[in-house]
Amino acid sequence: MESSIHLTKANFGKLQEYLREFVYGGIDGAVTTFAVVAGGFGANLDPGILIILGFANLLADGFSMSVGAYLSAKSDQDNFTKHEKIEYWEIENLPELEREEIAGIYREKGFKGELLDKIVDHICSDKDLWVAEMMKDELGMMRETKSPFKIGLATLISFVLVGLIPLLVYLWDFFFPSEINTFFWTSILTGLAFLIVGWLKGIVNQTSAWRSISETVGLGLLAAVVAFYVGDILEQFFK
Repeated sequence: MESSIHLTKANFGKLQEYLREFVYGGIDGAVTTFAVVAGGFGANLDPGILIILGFANLLADGFSMSVGAYLSAKSDQDNFTKHEKIEYWEIENLPELEREEIAGIYREKGFKGELLDKIVDHICSDKDLWVAEMMKDELGMMRETKSPFKIGLATLISFVLVGLIPLLVYLWDFFFPSEINTFFWTSILTGLAFLIVGWLKGIVNQTSAWRSISETVGLGLLAAVVAFYVGDILEQFFK
């Protein structure tokens, strides 16, 4: 009942915990790689060069984004630990001041009199609970339970996997030459990728699937159009 009220999903098992990183890594991977492909197509680049540029972007940007995600999560954890140690020190050395801060927090929540005293006594009887309350209510900080390494890894994997999709048709045509319209089929395949990732984004953000899909497809299309015309204009300029 509670899961349905909060629109939470349990369909992805343990992957659910890192679904947000997977979704946004995948969106960035698809958007940037497809933009490279569209820009190269607009500039009439040789397919071999386009594949090289695509893979360079895929690996370099994927690594950069995953490192950024890891460092951000690690920094948040380190910052939490630093402030947590400060709160333990203050409880040990300034107990009366910290007790009054707890009383003030719960007084603002509407508690008073004997009930307020009992709540304060209960919290201050357990140092770990006391610190947890101070971290949450005074500093507005919650401990991040997700691994920074796994956050970075999920971002990298999704960036590479989804970002590879705009290059698949070009790779196929490079090794097995044919008369197919590579950019057309690349656009169709990438559009399907945006559709799936947009649907997953709706699950992560607990918003309408259609709205999330349309936003993701629209932004990907906009990035590709901009890149295409930039490539086309620059190609004309440097002829």
